[in-house]
Amino acid sequence: MMRVVWTTDIHLNFLQPHERADFYVAIQNYQPDAVFISGDIAEAPSLRDLLHEMQCAIDRPFYFVLGNHDFYHASIETVRREIEDWGLTQSGLIYLSTSGLIALTPQTALIGHDGWGDGRLGNYQQSPVRLSDQALIRDFQGLDRDAVLAKLQALGEASAASLRDVLTQAVDSYQQIVCLTHVPPFKEACWYEGKVGNDDWLPYFTCHAIGEVLLEMAHAHPDCQLTVLCGHTHHAGTVQMLPNLLVKTGSAEYGQPHLEDILMIE
Repeated sequence: MMRVVWTTDIHLNFLQPHERADFYVAIQNYQPDAVFISGDIAEAPSLRDLLHEMQCAIDRPFYFVLGNHDFYHASIETVRREIEDWGLTQSGLIYLSTSGLIALTPQTALIGHDGWGDGRLGNYQQSPVRLSDQALIRDFQGLDRDAVLAKLQALGEASAASLRDVLTQAVDSYQQIVCLTHVPPFKEACWYEGKVGNDDWLPYFTCHAIGEVLLEMAHAHPDCQLTVLCGHTHHAGTVQMLPNLLVKTGSAEYGQPHLEDILMIE
């Protein structure tokens, strides 16, 4: 049995050193065997240092994906490549978007990918919402509205394809699969103050492409339990999409990171 602390959208760059230290102690007090983080750890210039600081303080394996804020002031490809290469030199820091399948126990596997709000749900063309991503992530700078949508969809499709490959390996060998991703994969998991987000926000706060893969795999393998852990909306909720497909969305508040859940994994 593994005891795992799950946290999300911790935005460590908003905290003073003593505040970060208090947060790390709060996690240590639960004596976890591992830590899961479902994205938005920091911003690109401070991401490696703060992730390393946290892992050293807690001294447990860290399994994580990245969120949109983790790419601020850089490009997506550059950050992913740097984190992948750096992670290969760091014991206990596992970037799930590039690590493939992780066997947690003989019965349970861990997979994950960053994901991205892919513009496929809600009403992208009419939405007045503009995320800071479009100004602070180099991939989006200078793009018109249609080009932004094309980029969002390409990012979602790439994440979905990666997860499909890993899920295909996992479903026949494990009774349970835990999937970490940053962006909720379903409209029903896009929580805001206890309700589903509206059509203005759904294009940026759901990754429909990943949702389609999860539904397909869950339907095809009814004896395999899939549990998805995500964040991004900063509002918590749980939805049972299928008898064997559960999605938990974590809450968050800038400057006040917290433990989202303690998971006991058999």
